Amino acid sequence: MKATQLYNQLEKDFVKLDFTEDWYEDNWKTKDYICDNFKQRSMGLLCDFAEEVNKVYTAVFPSNAVLTNILDDGITDAMLFLHHPLDWDLSKNPSIAFYEMDIELLDKLKANRISLFNFHLPLDNFSEYSTSKTLAEALGIKIEASFGDYNGAACGIIGTTECKTVHELNEKYSRIVGHKTKLYKYGDDIIKDGKVGVCAGGGNDMEIVSKLIANNINVHVVGLSVNNNYSAEVHSLEKKNNVNLLGGTHYSSEKYACIAMCRYFEKLGLKSEFIHGSPCLEDL
Repeated sequence: MKATQLYNQLEKDFVKLDFTEDWYEDNWKTKDYICDNFKQRSMGLLCDFAEEVNKVYTAVFPSNAVLTNILDDGITDAMLFLHHPLDWDLSKNPSIAFYEMDIELLDKLKANRISLFNFHLPLDNFSEYSTSKTLAEALGIKIEASFGDYNGAACGIIGTTECKTVHELNEKYSRIVGHKTKLYKYGDDIIKDGKVGVCAGGGNDMEIVSKLIANNINVHVVGLSVNNNYSAEVHSLEKKNNVNLLGGTHYSSEKYACIAMCRYFEKLGLKSEFIHGSPCLEDL
């Protein structure tokens, strides 16, 4: 497939609202690799290195391990579809979290004609492939409605679970993602009416939690759940209103959307492969 055709199809299928993003900064060391398209909108085509795309890789973050994995395939004329344009690692420095891609690896991707494309809000926004919907489905949660307005994206869902208690749901969360998850038990053990809120990634947000409280929901499933200087206020709100918080890490809560995107690319007639990353347990 022509690369421009693929880029245009992604824009047509996912950018249906006036999303606002602000990832890009002029002091990026990688700025010479970044497309004007991304510099202007902080979404879409990130690095335009290919004219033809014969295979698409998907990943949550562009970590060195992910980029190296693709290069080790020895492939050319491909594209990496990313949920985030930067890598994530709270273990290095809790006040930084996001890190730019490695320039040497970008050089190699360019030489192999492997473009990079990024959708953050467009993938968070409720759709067949969105982050919270796919996480809810992985947890066996029956979706009733989408909600939330994060810079134009309906990033959360409300649904019902067959789990009776918050401990049972947390144990299931751990089994599904394949590592320990974190329960902040701020409320009753029993899940009220089986209803839960799900907002993958950084969904532990004041506005999101306020809407759950208004809907009498006492369980909130997220990615980032760490209680630190940045999140103390929302933890206080949850504790005050008896809302239990379950965290599964930034990576693990959002990987299901990138896995689902392989179906999207395959429907376009392209081979597709999800590249696994590593959860940062400091997120919990």
